[in-house]
Amino acid sequence: MIKINNKKVDISHFPDGTLLLKEAMENIEKMKNAVTIRWNYENNEELLAVYFLARHLQAAGYRDLILDMPYIPNARQDRVKNPEDVFTLKYFAELVNSLDFAEVRVLDAHSNVSLALIDRVRQYTPQRYIEKVIDEIEQQIGRKPLMFYPDEGAGKRYSGMIALPYCFGIKNRDWSTGEIKSLSVAGETDRIAGSDVLIVDDICSYGGTFIHSAEALSALGAANIDLFVSHCEENALKGKLCECEKIRQIYTTDSIFHHQENAKIKVFELEE
Repeated sequence: MIKINNKKVDISHFPDGTLLLKEAMENIEKMKNAVTIRWNYENNEELLAVYFLARHLQAAGYRDLILDMPYIPNARQDRVKNPEDVFTLKYFAELVNSLDFAEVRVLDAHSNVSLALIDRVRQYTPQRYIEKVIDEIEQQIGRKPLMFYPDEGAGKRYSGMIALPYCFGIKNRDWSTGEIKSLSVAGETDRIAGSDVLIVDDICSYGGTFIHSAEALSALGAANIDLFVSHCEENALKGKLCECEKIRQIYTTDSIFHHQENAKIKVFELEE
């Protein structure tokens, strides 16, 4: 979904399948230094639409455009291991940079590589949304949850913004496939038994990491287990995550998750 100054852009197509875009300038406030393109990623075609719209606005005299792009597409391809691997993140960033945005805003980037490749990028944290979840849990049980981060990197990322006791996971992977075989728990493990636990991470695909995390925490005596991820792919609906009885509630933002009908997933609308 794409918005310009909080107004949704209608995307349609010519009979041959190419994009048909119309953006009436009278619908944009005449503030030439305050035009924001908001892109909540749904598909790759939208990248071309963003490119066309930005060029259209620039040709009409609008300067200092801002791209508000909470989720960074291609962020998983942040390195190449083999000659045949295409460095899609790098080339995506080059296309974004060619539009010369005054600022590119992103939420909780998957890696620092993304931040290094995009010009004039400003990252904002998910702290306010995590705190909303913590408040909701506290209202239910009368105390704040114990925090759990699925790996040490996540622990370093989030423990600085959430001042609560925490544990973290140590993943045992099959490096030939990338599959997680098992997960052990480190940190303040003596706090787990009887505690409600909130798992926090940046992104969820099918949810295998979080199922392993919930199983390990449950084995150590955790009471209720909830999950917050900044970006939840709709693949989560296809995997076993929503069926996992050990996870009570899943919280995310609408950065890339656009289905509202699943009772187990609560979606926070990102603030403009």
